Amino acid sequence: MMSMLTGKTVLVTGGGRGVGRAIALAAAEAGANVAVNDLGVSLQGDSTGDSPAHEVVKEIEAMGGKAIALTDSVGNWDAAHSMIETTVKTFGSIDAVINNAGNLRDVIFHKMTEDDFDAVINVHLKGTFNMSRAAAPFFKEQAGGAFLHMTSTSGLIGNFGQANYCAAKLGIVGMSKAIALDMQRFGVRSNAVAPFAWTRMVSSIPNETPEQKKRVEGLMKLVPERLAPFAVAMVSDQAKHVTGQVFGVRNNEIYLFSQSRPIRTAHSGEGWTPETVIDRVLPMFENDFYPLHKSGDVFTWDPV
Repeated sequence: MMSMLTGKTVLVTGGGRGVGRAIALAAAEAGANVAVNDLGVSLQGDSTGDSPAHEVVKEIEAMGGKAIALTDSVGNWDAAHSMIETTVKTFGSIDAVINNAGNLRDVIFHKMTEDDFDAVINVHLKGTFNMSRAAAPFFKEQAGGAFLHMTSTSGLIGNFGQANYCAAKLGIVGMSKAIALDMQRFGVRSNAVAPFAWTRMVSSIPNETPEQKKRVEGLMKLVPERLAPFAVAMVSDQAKHVTGQVFGVRNNEIYLFSQSRPIRTAHSGEGWTPETVIDRVLPMFENDFYPLHKSGDVFTWDPV
C-alpha cells in the first residue's frame, strides 16, 4: 500500500476523527497529498470552535507527507467549491473525494423535528452532493477521478430512531449509482461503502439494558483503522474498473451488498382491482416479504 497513491491528491471529509482520520493517514502513507476536512463540531453538528483537522495534518507532516486542513462545512455549496478549489491550487490536482463527514440526531420518528431531519440530511446527503459536484468538473477535465461515499447498514437494512440518518444514507447509495452512470464516460467512478467501526457517532448508542450492553461490547471491537486499506484501494488506479457498487467493511470482513432487483412477479391479463391485489398478489408475495430487521439482526456474528 506504500506507493499506491503516489502523485495523487485525496480529499477526506470528516477527516479529523475516527474513520476519516484513519483514511487520511492511510492515504498519506500510500503516497497521496491529503486535504483533511473537518468542521470541528459536536456529534449533533454544533460548532465546537476547534477543528481536529489541523492535528491530522501535523501527523501526516510528521511522517513526511503533505496535507492541508479545510475547516468549512460540506453542507454549504459555496464552501464545498472553495475547498475543492483550494485543494487544486495547493497540490495541482484533485484525484479522489472520500465523503465521510457526518452527524447524528437520533430521535424516534413521531418525535423527530424538522431541524433534526434537516441537520442530518444537510451534512450526509447534501454534503456528499456538494463535495462531489464541486469535484466533478475537475474529474471530467482530467478524464479520471474516484468518489467513495459512506453509506450505512442503517440505510441499507434499517435501525430504530434514525429516520433522518437512514434516509440520508440510503439516498447516498442512489446518488453514488447516479454519479457512476453519469460520469462513466469521463473515466470517473463512484462507489459506496458501509463502515462498521466504533467511532464517536456510534458511541452515542444507549448502553443501559443487557441487550444494549451486549451490542455495544460487539461494536467496541470494530476499529476505524480496518476500513482504511479498503478506502485506499478503492480510490487507486488499480480499482479504476470498479464503479456503481456498494460495499461493507467490518474489521477483517469485506462485503459486496446486493442492489434492488425484482424477486417476484404477478401478472393479470385483465389488469388488477383492489380486491384481486388483496386476494392474489399479497398471498403470492408474503413468503418473500422482508421482515422489519435492524442492522444488528442481520449482522449477528462477532467481528473477526
